[in-house]
Formats: sequence, C-alpha cells, structure tokens
Amino acid sequence: MQSVNDIRSSFLGFFEKNGHEAVASSPLVPRNDPTLMFTNAGMVQFKNVFTGLEKRPYNRATTAQKCVRAGGKHNDLDNVGFTARHHTFFEMLGNFSFGDYFKDEAITLAWDLLTKEWGLPKDKLTATIYEDDDEAMELWKKIAGLPEDRIVRLGAKSNFWQMGDTGPCGPCSEIFYDHGDKYWGGPPGTPEEDGDRFVEIWNLVFMQFEQLPDGSRVKLPKPSVDTGSGLERVAAVMQGTNNNYEIDLFRALIDSAAQVTGVSLKGLDEGGLASLRVVADHLRSMSFLIAEGVLPSNEGRGYVLRRIMRRAMRHATLLGSNEPAIHRIVPTLVREMGQAYPELVRGEQMIEETVRLEEQRFLKTLGRGLAILEDATKELGKGDMLDGVTAFKLYDTYGFPLDLTQDALRLRDIHVDLSGFEDAMARQRAEARKSWAGSGEAGEDKVWFAVADKVGPTEFLGYETETAEGVVTALIRGGQMVEALNEGEEGFVVLNQTPFYGESGGQVGDTGTLTGEGAGAEVLDTVK
Repeated sequence: MQSVNDIRSSFLGFFEKNGHEAVASSPLVPRNDPTLMFTNAGMVQFKNVFTGLEKRPYNRATTAQKCVRAGGKHNDLDNVGFTARHHTFFEMLGNFSFGDYFKDEAITLAWDLLTKEWGLPKDKLTATIYEDDDEAMELWKKIAGLPEDRIVRLGAKSNFWQMGDTGPCGPCSEIFYDHGDKYWGGPPGTPEEDGDRFVEIWNLVFMQFEQLPDGSRVKLPKPSVDTGSGLERVAAVMQGTNNNYEIDLFRALIDSAAQVTGVSLKGLDEGGLASLRVVADHLRSMSFLIAEGVLPSNEGRGYVLRRIMRRAMRHATLLGSNEPAIHRIVPTLVREMGQAYPELVRGEQMIEETVRLEEQRFLKTLGRGLAILEDATKELGKGDMLDGVTAFKLYDTYGFPLDLTQDALRLRDIHVDLSGFEDAMARQRAEARKSWAGSGEAGEDKVWFAVADKVGPTEFLGYETETAEGVVTALIRGGQMVEALNEGEEGFVVLNQTPFYGESGGQVGDTGTLTGEGAGAEVLDTVK
C-alpha cells in the first residue's frame, strides 16, 4: 500500500520527469492575492503568472499545495467530521502550464499518471467536460479511449472554473473514480451524483480567459493549464476506501487523538467517531496556521483559527477529556507530515504551546458556558430554536463562537435564531459607541467605528514578509471617510492586509511606500 507521503512524492516525481519545475507550497496566508482569507487552491501563487503580470524562469510547474477552507466563500467547517471527504485543511496536488502546453498534453499526463504510474483500472474512471467543449470530447476519446457514455457534458456551474469574481478562468474537465455499487450514488450529472459512489479525484482547468471587474472576459496571453487533485481523495482510492478518514495519515492522527482523550476505538458510536475526526482534521489546520505566525484572536484570520481550535476542543470534551489534550497530538502530526513540510518541525514547540494555552483558556470558560446552554435548552426539543440573545451572550461573555453553539446543539436538532444573534450584536455595538468618548483629538476618533463596521480588521503579514499586495478598503482625511487622497494631501489609508507593523508595545510603527497602477504614496507611520 502506498502511503500519503509516497503518493505525494510519486505525483511530484512524475511531473518532474515530464519537465515540470517542482515548486514549494506557498503560505496559507496569501501574499499575492488580497481577495482571499486563506490559500484555497494550488493556482493561487501562480495567479499573476497566468495573467501575465509576473514572469518566472519556468513555463510548467508542479506543486503539493497546503490549503485551508474554513471561512468566507469556501467554508467547509460545519461539515467536517460528519462526512467522508470534508476537511478544513487539505493538500492539493497540481500541475501547471504557463502557455507551454494545453488540453492535449494535460489530458495525456493525467491519464498516464492515473492508469500507468498508479495503475488505476480504466473502467473505473469517468470524465466530465464543459457542455460545448467538443475539442475535449475528442481528446478524451482519442487519448484515453473512453466511450462517449463515460464522457459527460455539464454546464458552467460544474465545468467552468474561476478563482473568484475576477481573475483567470476557463472550461474544465473533471475525472471521477467509481467506488462500485456497494456505495449509493450515480455518475456526475445524474440526480444521485452527490452519493459516495463516484468521487472526483482530479480537475483539469483549461485556462483561456481572465474575468474582469466589469463582467467581460479577455483572452489570456497564452492558453494555460491549472489542475487540482485532492491528495486525501486520491490516497483513499489507492488505499481501497472511499473515506478520507481511513487513510494512513488520518488513522495515525485518530489513533493518537483516541489515546490522549482516553477513548477506545472498539465499539465507539458514530458521534464519538465524528469527534475524533474533527480533532484530527482541525489539528492540521491549527498547526499549519500557527506555524505561519497566525495566532488565535477575536479578529480576521486569528478568529477563524480560534473557531477551529475551540471546535476541536469542544469535541475533545465530548470524548470525555477534561484536561488539555490536543496539544499532545502535535508530535504525531510532525512525524507524519514534517518531512514534506519542515515548517512543522521548526515550529513544533511553538505550535504545542499555543494550542495548550488556548486549551487552558477555553476549558476555564467551557463549563460555565455549557451550563448556560444546557439551562437555556432544557425545555427545547427537536426542531426548536435557541434565542439569539443567549447565543450572543455565550459568544460575547464566554468565548463561544456562534458555530460552536450550533455544533453543540446539532445532535439534538436544535437551531439558533440567527437574526436575534445579529440584533444582539448590533445593540452591543451601539452601546459601545454611546459610552466611548475617544481621545479628544479633533473629534476624529469616532470615525473608526464606522470604518470597522464597513471594512473589518486589517490582517498583519509582517512576521513572514516585508512586501505584500493589498486592497485599499478605506481612506480617511479630517475625521471623515473620503473617496480619494490627492497629490500633496495627507490622510489615513486602511488596507485589508499589510506587512507594516502598527505602533504597539513600545515599538514604533513601520514606514515605507505604497505603490499601485498610476498611484503612489509615502507611508509616514503605521498605527492601530
């Protein structure tokens, strides 16, 4: 049986033999795409290469990219632990052509790796294409010998790929593996396609266009290829299971989670097994994020990290653990993944200590919070709803993220009044404005409440880099938000992310420059 590490290595090795540059995974916190909270696909680090803004010394590349989907548009958090294939952290294998080869070679390489290098049976594979991509249809018949009934035409929702509202895009062709009729489900395009029988294992994106903000599309300088193959899914196929949590990597993490929480895997019910899977999955996300300098907080990426950590910690308590335990699984993760990702080895002690401290903080408030939740829901039954005021109190006073409250009530089929939660949060913000006098400097301070409501926090990237791309989210001059700062004027520029350190703890704020298309500014100071 090939291990996860073997499969990753063989994928990268296959494409290196075929002229691809093996490129290291980019960070989880994107530096060249300020529209994303986390790197969620292999092509993120190559976005500017595809659009022609950046040149690299190679025209074909291969990567194993670490990805997180736990916030924003791509958010799998609520499903993790309860399905066979949802993760917050996953690895995306990929090969990329920057104007070098296109559909013909992309299909050939994928088919040769799957059927020759890895030995997957051809009769278990099905391809999908974009509905009007006749070229892809003919290539699949010619290269793979697939009959037309195993080449499925699908619409834009399934088979036209784009990174976001803007950026590179194009038709795609997905490859599905058939796990057999012992599992319920049908091939792609059928009413049963969401079953567990047919699983997508590769997506070949034929990058032809760039989507512009005005809704139009322009052709890329050269047609290119972006692919993505989920390592966990491929490993499940190659290890004879349709459940990602049964591959060797997750078996090691789940065994370790069971050991530190004191449970036996024999006879464990579905709820207990789901909790172990949550802990195993979330450990990967929290460890990789902490290794990159993201720390648990109440804002931005740090808040998403805290949500992940506290969801894992809650499930550890459901397994019967009342002491910090999850940090003790970190060495197992480092042993399993440290060779491929040395940042885990370098950061092992920091990761352990950060997780342990967060566990201690959370466990102090958990008992009181759960008691309040239990008291508030003791009269509720299936289909009932917890009031939003109580849910907000748990969030505001006891550090329970909303999704943690929802998760705790999920098994009882009790829901949360989301509009009531939002109303309670809005009232609290209004009260904060009334009671806050500010520092009295020209009356400018109060504008920041409006700025915070409109644009949210700025993410700090300066622990890892001194340069980064960002989006200007607000401009302030004379205590008011303005549309522009003109030549010669001074004001505040707010960004969605920045490598500039804001004055804090006795350290002065950073200075430097901002540059953009047709504009530039000198940064005189950075403040919080």
